[in-house]
Amino acid sequence: MILRAITLFTVIALAKPLSAQEQTVLIRNGRVMDGSGNPWVRADVLIQGDKIMEIGDLGNASADEVIDATGLYVTPGFIDTHSHSGPGLATEGLSHAEPLLAMGLTTIFANPDGGGPIDLNAQRADLETDGLGVNVAQLIGHGSVRSRVIGQQDRVASSAELERMRGLVRVAMEEGAWGLSSGTFYVPGSYAPPEEIEELAKVVAPYSGSYTSHYRDESTYSVGLIAAVDEVINVGRVAGIPAILTHVKALGPFVWGYGAAIVQRVERAREEGIQVFADQYPYTASATGLEAALLPRWSQAGGRDSLMARLDDPRTLERIKEGMIEGLARRGGADRIQFRRYRPDESIEGQLLSEVAEKRNQHPIDTAIDLIKAGSVSIVSYNMNDEDVETLMAQPWTMTSSDGGLVPLNEGVPHPRSYGTFARKIRLYVQEKGVVTLEHAIRSMTSLPAQVFGMSNRGMLRPGMTADIAIFDLGAVRDLAEYADPHHYSEGMIHVFVNGKAAIREGAFTGIRAGRVLRKQTREIS
Repeated sequence: MILRAITLFTVIALAKPLSAQEQTVLIRNGRVMDGSGNPWVRADVLIQGDKIMEIGDLGNASADEVIDATGLYVTPGFIDTHSHSGPGLATEGLSHAEPLLAMGLTTIFANPDGGGPIDLNAQRADLETDGLGVNVAQLIGHGSVRSRVIGQQDRVASSAELERMRGLVRVAMEEGAWGLSSGTFYVPGSYAPPEEIEELAKVVAPYSGSYTSHYRDESTYSVGLIAAVDEVINVGRVAGIPAILTHVKALGPFVWGYGAAIVQRVERAREEGIQVFADQYPYTASATGLEAALLPRWSQAGGRDSLMARLDDPRTLERIKEGMIEGLARRGGADRIQFRRYRPDESIEGQLLSEVAEKRNQHPIDTAIDLIKAGSVSIVSYNMNDEDVETLMAQPWTMTSSDGGLVPLNEGVPHPRSYGTFARKIRLYVQEKGVVTLEHAIRSMTSLPAQVFGMSNRGMLRPGMTADIAIFDLGAVRDLAEYADPHHYSEGMIHVFVNGKAAIREGAFTGIRAGRVLRKQTREIS
């Protein structure tokens, strides 16, 4: 059946005239895994310009460039559904996207967790200034929208304010956004009631957009993990759009083992007809800000100046410390928090909170308060267990995401997911642990995210699709980034094509920046 389908597509493609002006590339004799979840078949792939023209046994076909893919896997380029690489890609020094390309990525979704700019046209212009190594799909962030209208205030929006937020979301969708992102765990998203999110998701629905959420509680911070999952599901129910539990997890020892409960909730909703999905990075550590991890949300209302005033008031400080002690317990203690970026004192980057507190002869909470007072603190938090990660990974509705970002090489000690996510999943969870098959993993990185977000031209190897293609040596795929030493590119990608142009050729970066900012339309237009 698979071979018949390929033959049919080949016949259709052969009927199309070839243009002499467009470069042709013939990938010969590869193990073609089309992204659907089907096993690989040995086939040739012909690219013309930015499109896949033919797939199958192409016999004596010729091309401007011929690649011998014998023994190599040929798959769609990978899609990262949750990336913080937008700001980096908008800078001259990082727009090459080399760490992403080295993992096989050809498309990322920017502005997750409710963040990012509101003016998507301006962001698009910034992204395109120096050229792009990968494609970028933009989301509109609820937190940014709320902050524009209400600021950092902990209150319900008025009818007029809600209408203004609707208007901002509508403009973003008209500008080509692929959906709404939220970070109801963070300030100011945490101050919004579920009904506010639902109303904004309804604005997204006519544009066939999606909703992706860093849900309100991944542990026991506020409403609890399961209630937070239910909240996201209900947005999908009310708005009638795909709802995504982004970087899905059960965070901290208080909820270890809840992975199965998340699965149960999602399966029940899907049986009801609700389009619920998840994405996940293949690590047992997360990353966030120290403030978000430990501070009670009420203490952050009004912004940093208000927080500083509360920390300077002895009675209020004691209340804040009580909340921080609970937050630290949720994370598993001070020896599970590692500093990844702290500009006031780079010497603590890579160290644990417990280590820094011991050197300062302080209680870890006092150390945390001193650090927060001095500046913004980014952390890695070792707070998940293997069973939950593997349970959630094995689900057919779970996509792959990094939650990583582009940073200058050797700056800080970022989470290794920024360099290793997709390679790690293939190496550790496919080849070594066998948690999922290669077919399952590739689908989670390609056709599934394309289908969930309605990206009709990407995510599959089919004639007529855009030529975003990864060609890799399965035995050589590995992530080299480690928690204490993360600044290492992944290995194993032999060729990577972005919009038909070779971004990696014979394992080396070409410097070609063929990425585009992709606009969500009735049809994808880029």
